[in-house]
Amino acid sequence: MATKWNLDPTHSEITFKVKHMMISNIKGNFRTFNAEIEADDDTFTNAKTTATIQTDSVFTNNTDRDNHLKSAEFFNAEEYPSITFESQALNDKITGNLTVNGVTKPITLDVDFGGINVDPWGNTKAGFSFEGKINRKDFGLNWNAALEAGGVMVSEEVKIAGELQFVKQA
Repeated sequence: MATKWNLDPTHSEITFKVKHMMISNIKGNFRTFNAEIEADDDTFTNAKTTATIQTDSVFTNNTDRDNHLKSAEFFNAEEYPSITFESQALNDKITGNLTVNGVTKPITLDVDFGGINVDPWGNTKAGFSFEGKINRKDFGLNWNAALEAGGVMVSEEVKIAGELQFVKQA
């Protein structure tokens, strides 16, 4: 029988980084997301993973940029309120289907299993770190602007990362 693990959102984060004007990186995160794991055992080898990110929770510390990212030129948060990820196996890599803007594509992320520990309140927790990259154009995030000196405003490659803690359910 599979054990369910629910995300501990206060000890988790999902971040992204994209090259801006070909000279520096802009970082951001999503403030509202949820995930769960169903695992046969504490190795998580055959774990089923699902995650949902609310697109209107994107935060880059700049209101104008955040509103642009929420617009139809990027995440189109009104029409596509969530990004989803589903996977059937979890080990040092996780491969699953990522859906952004109604487009579903397989992606693979590197995973580091931090281990399992019990917090001071008796909750059993598991920790994972992940990182990888996607091409935003694969998901219909096509907006860009040419720069006068050559190049473009926003790179196609987006680096994504996360630190996630899960709580074992009874």
